Amino acid sequence: MSLMPLLKFLLLLLPMLAWAGEAEDFMAARAAFVNAQEDKLSVIAQRLQDSPFEPYVTYYRLRLRWDDPDSTLIRAFFAREEDTPVIDQFRGEWLKRMAKQQRWAEFASEYPNLVETDAELTCHALQWQRREDEDQALLGARALWFTDVAQAENCLPLFEAAMQRGFITPDNVQQRMRSMLEAGKLTQAKKLNRYLTAAQRWPVAELDAAARNPQQYLHKTSFVSAGDGRRAVALFALQRLARRSVNLAHAEWQHIVAEFTPGERQYAFALLGYAAALEHDERALGWYEAAGDAELNEKQLAWRVRAALRVENWPEVRIGIEAMSPQQQNEAAWRYWKARAFQALGLAAEAQALFASLSHEYHYYGQLAADELGIAPDSGMAEVKYEPTEQAVAAMQARPEVQRTILLYRLGLRVEAAKEWDWALRGLDDRELLAAAAVAQRNEMYDRSINAAMRTVELHDFNLRYPAPYREALQSPLQEHALEEAWVYGLMRQESRFATHAKSEDGAAGLMQVMPETARWAARRLGLKGYRKGMIHQLDMNLRLGTYYMKNVYSRFDDSPVLASAAYNAGPTRARKWRASRPLEGAIYIETIPFDETRDYVRKVMSNTLYYAKLFGQRSESLKQRLGVIDSKTPDVAADER
Repeated sequence: MSLMPLLKFLLLLLPMLAWAGEAEDFMAARAAFVNAQEDKLSVIAQRLQDSPFEPYVTYYRLRLRWDDPDSTLIRAFFAREEDTPVIDQFRGEWLKRMAKQQRWAEFASEYPNLVETDAELTCHALQWQRREDEDQALLGARALWFTDVAQAENCLPLFEAAMQRGFITPDNVQQRMRSMLEAGKLTQAKKLNRYLTAAQRWPVAELDAAARNPQQYLHKTSFVSAGDGRRAVALFALQRLARRSVNLAHAEWQHIVAEFTPGERQYAFALLGYAAALEHDERALGWYEAAGDAELNEKQLAWRVRAALRVENWPEVRIGIEAMSPQQQNEAAWRYWKARAFQALGLAAEAQALFASLSHEYHYYGQLAADELGIAPDSGMAEVKYEPTEQAVAAMQARPEVQRTILLYRLGLRVEAAKEWDWALRGLDDRELLAAAAVAQRNEMYDRSINAAMRTVELHDFNLRYPAPYREALQSPLQEHALEEAWVYGLMRQESRFATHAKSEDGAAGLMQVMPETARWAARRLGLKGYRKGMIHQLDMNLRLGTYYMKNVYSRFDDSPVLASAAYNAGPTRARKWRASRPLEGAIYIETIPFDETRDYVRKVMSNTLYYAKLFGQRSESLKQRLGVIDSKTPDVAADER
């Protein structure tokens, strides 16, 4: 080997060796911290003092000594120019420690610098505020009462004080209990029972019985002249039973409805309407109407509209959306469906105004709005307006916070890497975001690249928003199964963001997030006799098994990408069950999918597909055309549901 190539090789090799050594030291430092080996940690810290990992190692050392009376070193760490979330993380942990030790002066001096708070710290801060302004602190406690912050144990003294002073009333307690029970938080709800008046208190034994067997409780309990508590338990049982079967719940309710107050009846009909809408039961709108002026939560309001969409009752769609809060109405989904309602009701100018505004937004509803305006499906897709220079990309990669993200990502510490990346992107303008996205893509951190590129406001690069890695590896399975490349990429982007080692909580793995049992089934169908469980993580194998399953569900659902996408996420049985008894517009089928995750999944897969088709230079079919019309249920499926 001549001298020049050897020098080039060494220049490439040396950074890799340095990275390997730092990575080994960093993992050793983490282990020393977990095992409280302070002396060993000090030795390693000397070797990493000029490394991007240094803030983490300093955090480990200070964390082991945070009970020292002298907090000078800790305060010096907090005073650094923050380019890493680990400083703010430690600040939050230390503040909790100070509050528990009643070191309120130190708490008060550092709390204003905290960036990311949580329930426990919020309540500690309000407890400190009580020392100077009791009423203002208790007003703050009332504002927290109806949020998840109320779950923090250290909030209870604050809430009790607010109850004693009347800032939180017994009716507020009852309302909170109902909310908890609706969310399935039985244990937490029971803890609040003692704060009710004697007349309002719920019988705990009956509450447990209703939770175990709501139908039996409703059927066997007498509600004649029942007190407030027993009637409240009955409404909980009704809600619980309706989630299992709206038919059973309605049957039991008919026997006891006369024993309840008008307000309780309206609340019950709101429960039934919501449950029926989720089951695509056409009685839903009638029960929502019977709920009268009952206060509906956001989910109930949304499903009131979806129930109306399912039967294309456009006046009710409009009424339902206009009953929402301004914040909920402003969500893209409800702006689009309100425009569709205006259009159906002959209010063309109002519809056009909403469609025009939406059509400039780069998402599923923006694409659908463009379709309604007759705009070409790719005309709203901005060309690359700005491409970062090599100098800008190099400068971005040299930032310590970006370096840490890359190193943590390579070590498989994805949670820490994601936190570092989010922290690094704070306050960046569009040009800097695109430079960061380019850095991430070059380092094969495609999920982080997409994350950065999606944040731009005016300058966009759709090649960064919709990358197409592993394209060569995908060609063989695409040809084998005759699938549209844009759809496969649209699904992969949603499944894994192109993280090859992605693994979900339920075991789905790889680029295409194939479930282990699905992989075994597909391998058998493909005749792969040597298939073993671990092979699901191999790139070529994952692509072949995933595309085979895509083709299978696509063929089973008459080449409908909407139904196939729903089946890929939630299973073929559910996708089939969600069809209506008549043909249904594809967008309405998607909007009325009962599972939040699957509804969002199908929307994004179909939206992604349109963008990829443009990037690949493929046919420019509109999104509405791609969604098509979903055929009605077959007689056997309808019979099974009866």
